[in-house]
Amino acid sequence: MSNETSKPMYEKIFEALRDEIRERKYAPGDRVPSEKELGDMYNVSRITSKKALELMASEGYIVRQPGRGSFVAEQPAGAIKPSLGGTQQQHARKADGRLLIGLVITDFADSYGSGLIYGMEEASRQHNSYLVLRRTFGIPAYEEEAIKGLLELGVDGLIIFPAQGEYFNAEILKLVINQFPFVLVDRHLKGISAGSIATDNAGAAKEGANHLFELGHKSIGFLTPPPVDTTAIEERIEGFIQAHAEKGIVVDRDIWLELTSTLPKANTEENREQDIRLVMAHLERHPHITALFATEYNIAQLAVQAVQRLGRSVPEDISIVCFDCPEVNGKFPFTHLRQNQTEMGRLAFENVLKLREGQSVPSKILLDASLIVSESTGPAKSV
Repeated sequence: MSNETSKPMYEKIFEALRDEIRERKYAPGDRVPSEKELGDMYNVSRITSKKALELMASEGYIVRQPGRGSFVAEQPAGAIKPSLGGTQQQHARKADGRLLIGLVITDFADSYGSGLIYGMEEASRQHNSYLVLRRTFGIPAYEEEAIKGLLELGVDGLIIFPAQGEYFNAEILKLVINQFPFVLVDRHLKGISAGSIATDNAGAAKEGANHLFELGHKSIGFLTPPPVDTTAIEERIEGFIQAHAEKGIVVDRDIWLELTSTLPKANTEENREQDIRLVMAHLERHPHITALFATEYNIAQLAVQAVQRLGRSVPEDISIVCFDCPEVNGKFPFTHLRQNQTEMGRLAFENVLKLREGQSVPSKILLDASLIVSESTGPAKSV
């Protein structure tokens, strides 16, 4: 999936140690070099060498003993580890050309996710293959379990919509190390050499902000979940800032607000009510706000409730723009940036098949979003 020179150093250290154990340079029970010793040997930081040893332990090659060091496992993984997806069922599928591709996704809804799955399922049908799905609800432990389970099931490739946050689990690292065919959808993970397919979030956010500027809005409140190293949200923030810079409008971060109730682990009625009250208080503190830019559809829903509870109306008092608004009763409630989910899903599936055949795929594919203008935006009200 990537050439040798582009691999992160922790991968190279992992592979070197793994090969030495397989070649019996280190026998079961032998101590392997420490974090400091590896750092000196490879001229890397202890953070890098620690990551390599943690991956060795998670793969089953070594056992780490606090205060003593790291030792080769009594049954090193290389001696007993089956090939990924090597099941009788898989061989039977290969015989008639059918493949089984696993999808690991946080969750899906009408606003976002259903279109992705539709595109993947259509592609699977065209290629005489099947898609099997497991949701993780944004919980890293569920993500690890899903990847392990799908590999044990014998899938021929994986499509992964990573859990939100800076954390990426050891199972994804193992896929990279073993060069197992997989692609990431909607975002890319920093430090991971894996192909990804996502929306041009920066360009889309810029287009949404420019739409509001054209309507005369200059004080635009920005509503978002915490970015927490999540590339999609980070890129939407970047595009929003770029739009201001290109128009010569100063970005006022005081009118930005982070909300958490749309995160998978915080999505409760109590938290949604708390966020509505936060938006209400925010609008009262900043009466000069004439528009709100929500990075997600669910946040836009909270915003419109907050505006209405204050006795104001959309778009007469406050305009609202968001991402990924589903059609309701034949129309779109919000002006929004619509991602090309079906194409994203189709490309993800087909790229996994290409990787299985030894073909190279782009490391990062960005698709354009479309601005869909609806009744939630209008001319700025003078304040």
